[in-house]
Amino acid sequence: MTVLTSLARALAIEAGRAQPIRTVCHTHLSDRPLVLVPLQLAGEACAPLAAVVGDDRDKPRTLVLHEPRNRTQRFDFAADLADVMLGYIDSYTTAEPAPETPYPDAPQLLVPNGGGVTFIRLLGRSTRFRQATGEYAVKSSVPPLGRWLSFYSERSEAPASALLLSMTAALADHWATGQSAAEDANLAALLGWIDPPEGMTGAEAARAAEDPVRCPPAGPATDPSFDNEVLAARIAAIRAARASGDGAALHRAQLAMEAALQTQLEPTWDLMWRAVDTLRALPAGAHVAGRWQADRWAFTGHATRLRDGGPPQPRRDSAVAAASKLARLEREQQRLAAQRAYDDPLVMAEHRLTGEAFAGVVVEAEWNRLDTSGKRPKLRPWITVETSDEVIAEPGTQLMSPDRSSQEARVIAVTPVDQLTRVVLELSGGMGRSLTPAPGSVPAVGEMLIYTTLKDEFQKPPGFPSLEDTPWTHGGPPPVYVPADEDATEDWS
Repeated sequence: MTVLTSLARALAIEAGRAQPIRTVCHTHLSDRPLVLVPLQLAGEACAPLAAVVGDDRDKPRTLVLHEPRNRTQRFDFAADLADVMLGYIDSYTTAEPAPETPYPDAPQLLVPNGGGVTFIRLLGRSTRFRQATGEYAVKSSVPPLGRWLSFYSERSEAPASALLLSMTAALADHWATGQSAAEDANLAALLGWIDPPEGMTGAEAARAAEDPVRCPPAGPATDPSFDNEVLAARIAAIRAARASGDGAALHRAQLAMEAALQTQLEPTWDLMWRAVDTLRALPAGAHVAGRWQADRWAFTGHATRLRDGGPPQPRRDSAVAAASKLARLEREQQRLAAQRAYDDPLVMAEHRLTGEAFAGVVVEAEWNRLDTSGKRPKLRPWITVETSDEVIAEPGTQLMSPDRSSQEARVIAVTPVDQLTRVVLELSGGMGRSLTPAPGSVPAVGEMLIYTTLKDEFQKPPGFPSLEDTPWTHGGPPPVYVPADEDATEDWS
């Protein structure tokens, strides 16, 4: 938690309402996202109980398992979910993209919280290796569903990805409430702070959200009192009716269970779309479209692999794949930090407090200075920036300015003057090819600028051996995946 976020939390308590900590929305929101609210049986890692899913807030589809511990019904649930999800995903692949371009858009999946992301990961792992034939046969739509769910869960690990979003995480990234981070994981409480009902403070709205009757948990776990007082009785009634052979009683018991689960799902379904509207009210950050393009490329690549008959994702990454993934995630995290700071003055203010950036006024400018130390003279203007921010950059440090992204600045000297600090910078790039800078390419005296060590630039990935050259110290070359019957024996959880 940064100093500014801590201050915003204190202000939220004083004002009785969440405080914005971002001026723009830093995540992409689809015009037609697929919202999924899953519920699972308590005490099991991934035993689906029910779900409400759809891309139209007025037409949700509810899926219910009447016997959550029944293996056949679990895969029937997966097949029903596949009917919705695969149809939604396929609607984005109807037109072939132009050569060397991704699909024009990609399907986005929204879940209430981090538990929903975990549910997606486990459900994908449990279904992607299944077969449509053999002893453990499932419907043909189940394995493709598992591979898509695994794809979405893997993309969610990428810091800049928006293909799979936890709404509590997205909201908490843009607003600071007067409650703890753990309490922010409650979607109803979080929205209560951000947009409390008329006549209530954020704290009062959050307290009201703690009532499981009024605001059932957003899943995937249900409230223990609901499990003990309602769900257990509904399941027992279904089992009793099935044992007696009374079809009418069984149908009534199933309808009663569906109605009970609907009361747990509907409030969160409404909260999800309310959260979408809340985020959409913010203007999009300048770099959001570029990050969504990376998601579109990832979606295009996975769709192509499925179409070409590629194997399912492995249970574990090989040594080379794991190292490559970690390096990629680290590079993405660095670029994301820079892009968010460039897009949002509140984010940049956090970096100014840590010394990673400073804002100041140009007080001197030697716009036509030439560096004659080499064989040929080079245009290298000097400017002096006066700032009241703390400056930790040392001479030789390369800096960037969000307003002049094509121009680098090298620190020449840092000199304290009274209560201020003067920073002499040598500029390069973004001034044309001649020895005279293009008009406006050198900051003028009196211009306000921000300089930072954060850089939004491509970083060449480190060199890793090919899979065939994996050293013996890391297990040697991984075996080629060959589908086998034992794949289907993997535990659901």
